[in-house]
Amino acid sequence: MTEPLIIGAMVRTLGAYPSGWRQPGAHRDPSADADILRHIAREGEDAGLDYLFFGDWLATGPDLEYRDPYLLARIDPVSAVLFLAGVTSRIGLIATVNTTYADPYATARSLASLDVLTRGRAGVNLVTGAEPRAAGNHGRDAHADNETRYDRAEEFVTALRRLWDSWSDDAWIADAERGVLIDPDGLRGADLQGAHVRVSGPLNVARPPQGQIPIVHAGTSPRSRALAATEADLALIAAPNIADAIATRRDLREIAAAAGRSPDTLKVIAPVLPVVADSDAEARRIVERLLALVPLAEGHQSARTAFPPNRSVAALADALGVAADDPLRAADFDQAVSADDASRLGDDGAALLDRLGRIVGMRVEGRGAGGALTWRHLVAAHAVPAAFVVGDASTIADHFETWRDEGAADGFNVLSAFQPAQFEAFTRLAAPELRRRGLLGRADDGARPTLRGRLGVGVRDGAASSLAAR
Repeated sequence: MTEPLIIGAMVRTLGAYPSGWRQPGAHRDPSADADILRHIAREGEDAGLDYLFFGDWLATGPDLEYRDPYLLARIDPVSAVLFLAGVTSRIGLIATVNTTYADPYATARSLASLDVLTRGRAGVNLVTGAEPRAAGNHGRDAHADNETRYDRAEEFVTALRRLWDSWSDDAWIADAERGVLIDPDGLRGADLQGAHVRVSGPLNVARPPQGQIPIVHAGTSPRSRALAATEADLALIAAPNIADAIATRRDLREIAAAAGRSPDTLKVIAPVLPVVADSDAEARRIVERLLALVPLAEGHQSARTAFPPNRSVAALADALGVAADDPLRAADFDQAVSADDASRLGDDGAALLDRLGRIVGMRVEGRGAGGALTWRHLVAAHAVPAAFVVGDASTIADHFETWRDEGAADGFNVLSAFQPAQFEAFTRLAAPELRRRGLLGRADDGARPTLRGRLGVGVRDGAASSLAAR
């Protein structure tokens, strides 16, 4: 029998699409995140999802209002998973930690604590950071270069693993009659003296129920892929299409095998933004509204200093290689795209038009069921791309099944364009269909009580061998 996919939710309370918060009834107040987080956790656990995933960003600024509004103000990810530990009982909880700025002992301690408190449901996503403004927020003059960040990240992983292995499984004796609480030989130091990370240990938290807490990593650079393939349990990829996903997964597995690791212990997870409704047509209408609500360079927004420069017809024309003297550069946002206009947009423009036809059902000169495409749709879709999969439960399940069968991914990080309605649509409409097809595990699956068990990654071989080496 084929194993279910790994399916988790990437939680963004203000929604994963920049205009999602403008939808009627959408959550849009970060000060009320406690309520929406409880709701998301309840929905995700009842649907049988494997985990809730919390990313991070260590700075903010007005530019994020239009680019990634969910990053403007958000709960610290470790705080978020600790908050949800008490209101959940089965779902995994994965928090992001930036190895460039975090302390390895404090990180190992908080995550081991989470694992103990949740009986083995903790996970950690390790990132090295891409936001230069984070340096000033941590008392540094500049953000470290890529090589330095990954040198530190590799030592950070070693520190975490050694600290989590501080206690042997049988070190805690608790023999009241003899007055013996621990076996001192079962308590070990970390003894790491690296170029970037130094930690002595042992860790003053009981051994995590999972032994080694699952590690997640994402990135596209060679160093990032090497770290994911050799050290991570889940490798998060960003692939624009199934062919790229297949190639990326194959490359990661080959790197893992070359490092002496079984490729089957590395699970490759792709992002997906399903827009779900009772029918394909209704789902497409939701996407059309999301595109229509993306702020473009018109009215007062054009004067905002932080406004993105790519949200105009002229900017789209530049990106598609349209001639500088072509009059379509002056087209109005709400003007329909004519067949003559479309013929001058080149191959990239044709691909953009085809994608819009698939996700909103709209074609040039109104040839599609959804009506005519306008320049507003084109500019918004190009300026704010997303991994949209649009349709009813069957359409969403078809996508998941195809990617699994073609070897493109071992699972998905599900994003929701806005909360709570779109996450509810996924959990209540798509999740039952995924379960019916064997793509999603049972909501009450007691056979996989830990996150490591749910992910199907087993015990890392490196944990035991590193102990033997010390």
